[in-house]
Amino acid sequence: MALKFVLAPDSFKESMTAKEVCHAMAQGIKKVFPDAEIVEVPMADGGEGTVDALVAANHGEKRTVSVLGPDGKNETAAQYGLINDGTCAVIEMAQASGLELLPPEKRNPLVTTTYGTGQLIKDALDRGVKKLIIGLGGSATNDGGAGMAQALGVKLLDQEGQALPFGGGALGRLAKLDASEIDPRLRTAEVLLASDVTNPLTGENGASRVFGRQKGATPEMIARLDQNLAHYAAVIRESIGRDVEHEPGAGAAGGLGAGLMAFTNCQTQPGAQIVIAENHLEEQLADADFVFTGEGGTDFQTKFGKTPYAVAQVARKRGIPVYTVAGSLGEGIDSLYDAGFDAIFGILDTVCSLSDALKHGPANVARTCENIARVIKSVK
Repeated sequence: MALKFVLAPDSFKESMTAKEVCHAMAQGIKKVFPDAEIVEVPMADGGEGTVDALVAANHGEKRTVSVLGPDGKNETAAQYGLINDGTCAVIEMAQASGLELLPPEKRNPLVTTTYGTGQLIKDALDRGVKKLIIGLGGSATNDGGAGMAQALGVKLLDQEGQALPFGGGALGRLAKLDASEIDPRLRTAEVLLASDVTNPLTGENGASRVFGRQKGATPEMIARLDQNLAHYAAVIRESIGRDVEHEPGAGAAGGLGAGLMAFTNCQTQPGAQIVIAENHLEEQLADADFVFTGEGGTDFQTKFGKTPYAVAQVARKRGIPVYTVAGSLGEGIDSLYDAGFDAIFGILDTVCSLSDALKHGPANVARTCENIARVIKSVK
């Protein structure tokens, strides 16, 4: 009877998409078990690669939209996914409002905006979707989701009744919030926030103080941004009766989590868990003999909700052996053996530059998985 292998890796950043990792794994396994049943389930954890993984696993499609970039001045081409016969949209906020869209010298969270993310949400609603999965991560912004709200019809006004400019720096001037013209489709849409971040909106563990520096904020800017977000949260509380300031996850993506909590009926789940559910991983594991997973770099942090760990937990419930491969192995991997992993393999076969490692990723994954398969065959 042919063996069944389920392949459920994350992407290897800058080297391979999760789908490409699946193909490389399958290539290696097939050299040893040509008659094996191979089930490819590309994975992600809510960050980069979530759209690719869910579209690939669900035979969905990608849509490209021209939206306002994070600088609030220039348009950028952003993609999102449509799955489940077009009823569900998968959005990575970083596609429209991400840090990588700006060179370091232009990163300024006082002015960057999530308006483009709001445009992606609106475009998806225009396509008739009933469910939105929004990945929160990689943001260039610290505006509490204010730009997103503006794109969806919320008016943020100063003392003179003028619309606030973009960015977290303007939120201190917020005098009135009018949500009467917000897109009514948000009331009935199911919104899932894919995020592992549990930070509140403000304070020592808030969006500004924890994540502001990586977005270009100076200490002075961080203090101002935190104060402005506290004021923004107070106006939301007074205007629409939602207290989002201290909600776990409100600080995700520069406070976009808070904005979505305020203006949609959203729920937050760990990204990998959402992808596991949408990709029907548990059903795919029926009668599986082995699970192969992987990621670009594996260390002790993998057990804090990253894709291979989440996959291992699902497989562990069924007693299925789990092998994981990685481009690099870091500190503390011994702790993973008690967390559902049967064996962990680095894919490099020689000392090389990072560029060479990234370039030869598919071949290295294929060779490593072939070797694992040979060990399996030798003991079968």
